[in-house]
Amino acid sequence: MKRLLAVLALCATSAAPAFAADVAVSVSVGDPRFYGRIDIGGFPQPQLIYPDPVIIQPAPASVVVQPIYVRVPPAHAKDWRKHCKKYKLCGQPVYFVQDNWYTQVYVPEYRARKGKDKVEKVKKPPKVKEPKKE
Repeated sequence: MKRLLAVLALCATSAAPAFAADVAVSVSVGDPRFYGRIDIGGFPQPQLIYPDPVIIQPAPASVVVQPIYVRVPPAHAKDWRKHCKKYKLCGQPVYFVQDNWYTQVYVPEYRARKGKDKVEKVKKPPKVKEPKKE
């Protein structure tokens, strides 16, 4: 019994550090690290990995589904059938945009439109008058 308790205690203490490593990171469109659906309305024509949209689960013949543009890691584009569930896009025709186009064209244009590249002027704090010495 003591041996069982010792093993359980050892397991509990060795598992504790794993919880401390959980860190949340937020990445959104316009960030060079972003992967997912992007809106290209009004942006320069994207450079594509494949010329035709890729679809895993076609929609019924009576439903017309417009293709969307996505940026994914190269391995995800190559094996889209395996990875489309992660993006919730298995039933959607998708165009894969090239990384160079996303990082060199889309991101700077997106940031300029959203005002993220504007340098904010820092206001100097107001001068405080020192009291007169008597």
